[in-house]
Amino acid sequence: MNTANKFIGHLTTINKHKLLVMKLCFKMGLYSQGLKHDLSKYSPVEFLNGVKYYQGYRSPINAEITDKGYSEAWLHHKGRNRHHWQYWITVKNGQLATLEMPLKYIKEMTCDRIAACMVYQKDKYTDASALEFLENSREKELMPEHTYLKLKSYLTLVKDLGIDKAFEIIRKETD
Repeated sequence: MNTANKFIGHLTTINKHKLLVMKLCFKMGLYSQGLKHDLSKYSPVEFLNGVKYYQGYRSPINAEITDKGYSEAWLHHKGRNRHHWQYWITVKNGQLATLEMPLKYIKEMTCDRIAACMVYQKDKYTDASALEFLENSREKELMPEHTYLKLKSYLTLVKDLGIDKAFEIIRKETD
């Protein structure tokens, strides 16, 4: 694939993802978060690496990790976006520690994961997709317990009830 096609493909993908997350966040009442979601993806380090590693069927971050063993784009992205549990890694008493995420960011993370599945899985997406992705990842071993359990409960609601009914319930939940 030539660079122009990768540029257009990557820009289209991140715009589609951002719009989907915004719509989902609005359903949850997270208006400011929906508008600001993933703006760092347009920064040079994230966007240019995204173009370079664009494939269309998975995140360019995964391709960059395969190529280099790490992703500059991901390191930049997770450090600027509070809806990623990795943002909440800190040092306590000389040890790495993961902090529990505030509820509003767990809600945004729910929207983010659903939208990512919709964008990359296309017509294969189901309301179970984001939960299946979570359950098949190593994140459950690394994510803070409350954060993981809350995210899993939200994605289970989506699987069982569909997005609209699940979001009616999630939207009402407060810290």
